[in-house]
Amino acid sequence: AGVPRCGASFHELNKPLRIELQANANCVWQIQRNTNQTIRLIFSYFKFAPSSSCETESIKIYDGPSTNSPLLGQVCNSTDAVPVLQSSSASLTFRITTNSVAFTRNFFVFYYFFSPDTKIENCGGQLTGPNGTITSPNYPAPYPEFTYCVWHIQTAKNSKIKLQFQDLFLELDKNCRFDFTAIYDGLTTNTSLIGKVCGRAQPTFESSSNVMTVVLSTDYANSYRGFSARYTSVPLPGPAEPGTILTCSSDSMKIVLSKSYLASLGYNETHLQLNDPSCSPFVTDSVIFSFPLDGCGTTKTDDGQSITYTNVISLSATGNIITRQKSIQIIAKCKMENNSTVEVIYVTKNNIIQNTTAVGRYNVSMLFYDSGSFSKPVLQSPYYVDLNQTLFAQVSLRSTDPNLLVFVDTCIASPQADFGSLTYDLIRSGCSKDDTVVTYPPLEHYGRFKFNAFRFLRSFPSVYLQCDILICDSNNANSRCTEGCISRQKRDISSYLWKTNTVVGPIRLRRDLRAADHSESLTKADAEETPNLQQYNFYALSLVVLISNIIIVVAVILKYHTKRQAGYGYQKIQSS
Repeated sequence: AGVPRCGASFHELNKPLRIELQANANCVWQIQRNTNQTIRLIFSYFKFAPSSSCETESIKIYDGPSTNSPLLGQVCNSTDAVPVLQSSSASLTFRITTNSVAFTRNFFVFYYFFSPDTKIENCGGQLTGPNGTITSPNYPAPYPEFTYCVWHIQTAKNSKIKLQFQDLFLELDKNCRFDFTAIYDGLTTNTSLIGKVCGRAQPTFESSSNVMTVVLSTDYANSYRGFSARYTSVPLPGPAEPGTILTCSSDSMKIVLSKSYLASLGYNETHLQLNDPSCSPFVTDSVIFSFPLDGCGTTKTDDGQSITYTNVISLSATGNIITRQKSIQIIAKCKMENNSTVEVIYVTKNNIIQNTTAVGRYNVSMLFYDSGSFSKPVLQSPYYVDLNQTLFAQVSLRSTDPNLLVFVDTCIASPQADFGSLTYDLIRSGCSKDDTVVTYPPLEHYGRFKFNAFRFLRSFPSVYLQCDILICDSNNANSRCTEGCISRQKRDISSYLWKTNTVVGPIRLRRDLRAADHSESLTKADAEETPNLQQYNFYALSLVVLISNIIIVVAVILKYHTKRQAGYGYQKIQSS
């Protein structure tokens, strides 16, 4: 892939484009060919300047040979999708404009011409049953090139969809630019992206409602076996009180009240206040309170096994000394339990408490770092290391609550991404099981440890790490996070607030880097820029090996012949 500085015109059947732009750019690319086919254009990676808006910085795509053609779509910093656009003819144009902020913008664009009438078997469709299986075309054989499949899943009302990949093997790239699967929360592919995956993994995704969309997009090279995924319908708890929605994350709490619901109680948005009256709602068609877990008067309680954040919206009449309206409180609670967040909203009215619940999750991630300062994360995947090299791992919790501790309870290594029967303990119940492991004291939202690359890498090409993570209240001096290494007997009575696990990998030996698969050692962009050099190196190396073998054979024959004349017998050289 070239790196066009500012615009170009292309006529090839397909081409990947790696584009890098600075401030104040206004560049136009045109794709056109004399054919009856149409064009599919995929923006598989885009990075605009931070905080830029669609008005000041964007990609605009036009359905025709110039920017005067009809606007087909727009991509900008707020685009919550992997944009895939299709022309109506054999020409397409896109313009990228950037603002004045000093920042290097990066884009990866791929296009190809195709015939809309060409059909690929088992590529997309509608699924409406309560559960089912989706597989990529040809699975488990390699998927076809230039594939774009869209599956729409719709289950019964008052349910959500859980999608679990039993097997996923797509071309590996840290930004999933070439082959990828994208999952959307809804029936469209232009917004509400849940996730984008590639490489080898077994991820699980959940929708917020009874509709989900799954996309498979592939390019022209390096096809693998694709994926097999199973979806199931999960019943949603019915709302006990209409017009109230509560959403909890590891950062914040969001309460949405419909105006019609407030009106049915005899109130409007001017009658509402949180524990902290200075925190005002945002009013649109609904009344929305959104605030951090440690703000707006939110209280936190700990029962030893879970942590609960609570805030209260009070509804009361204003401007009247005497009122006959009942005083109403809406009590919102986010309860953090093992592997999930339980959201509860209560409405107190005539001494009756009603509630509704939903499910969320803490935001926990694990990365390797290049040193013990934990300042520069290792973003390459796979992570190539030397045998006995010290590896630095950090688990991070994203939360606005400063009074939480992260503790690495158990970490196991395995050559298999699904952590099958062959595993090796690095840390167990907070205790180091490998003599190279060193754990760092708990530091607020970070759990850290280091270890040396181990013997698994001598026998297996890859190693994965899976860690059990505990989250505790830092105000509890006797929590599990402060106890460190403990025996199994004591572990049963130790308290923590929340538990999850996280996986990182693969780790590979640096010596394998030379023999790594083309898709994992070079991006296709680099490979296309140096094909002649690679071919030359291959022939040169082959010639050197051939000459070396001829010299060795001649030397052995001469030596053997000389020994026979001198009366010596052949003796095998002992290996050292």
